[in-house]
Amino acid sequence: MVKIGIIGGSGLENPDILKQASEVSTVNRFGTPSSSLLSGKIEDVEIILLSRHGRQHTIPPSRVNNRANIYALKEAGCTHIIATTACGSLRENIKRGDLVVPDQFIDFTKRRETTFFEEFLPGEMKHTPMADPFDKGLRNSLVSKGRGLGLPIHDGGTVITIEGPRFSTRAESLMFRSWGADIINMSTAPEAILANEAGIPYAVVAMSTDYDCWKTDEEPVSWEKVIEVFHANVHNVLRLLREVIPEIGK
Repeated sequence: MVKIGIIGGSGLENPDILKQASEVSTVNRFGTPSSSLLSGKIEDVEIILLSRHGRQHTIPPSRVNNRANIYALKEAGCTHIIATTACGSLRENIKRGDLVVPDQFIDFTKRRETTFFEEFLPGEMKHTPMADPFDKGLRNSLVSKGRGLGLPIHDGGTVITIEGPRFSTRAESLMFRSWGADIINMSTAPEAILANEAGIPYAVVAMSTDYDCWKTDEEPVSWEKVIEVFHANVHNVLRLLREVIPEIGK
């Protein structure tokens, strides 16, 4: 049976999209998840909703317990994970309000727990393949449905995850562009790494809210502007989730 975990990012801490919702608090061997789990349905598909930064957005990016979050979704029986996130655009063609479904990431974080494997048992080394970290089937469904809805959606791209909570310097932003990154956020790594280690198909819907600070003819990114743009366009993310989840659940 399909059960989809949704990780709500900035601006999507507590979306009212679930039917028959109930709340479950949980703790696992990696600690306490960022929020209680909301269990409910979209159409007839079982959904578990977890808020990455807490329902009131009180948890900074570098303090998110990603291991507890992913493990909680695994223990809840999630067969797929769709994560949402705000992001900065590092490319002219990715406009404010556009959606991006990345196919690669660069992990530029520095202080996060990036693996479930704290030790190897004798003869049981765990080196998880990460060449293609986002599930192709989920990605294709998101892009296809987004295009069918007429949403401004980009198929593929590289997301670079920085530690945060500060934004980039202009020199860093230009460097990330030279590395081939297309969007920037503070959340996808190590979330994607851990989902792969847990064996759960994982994909991201990222909404571009700003141009970071590489564009000199634009005001540098600010948190106030990020939330302003996200709230103005969040209906597109919710619409996409409502439409694509029944298809995944078939």
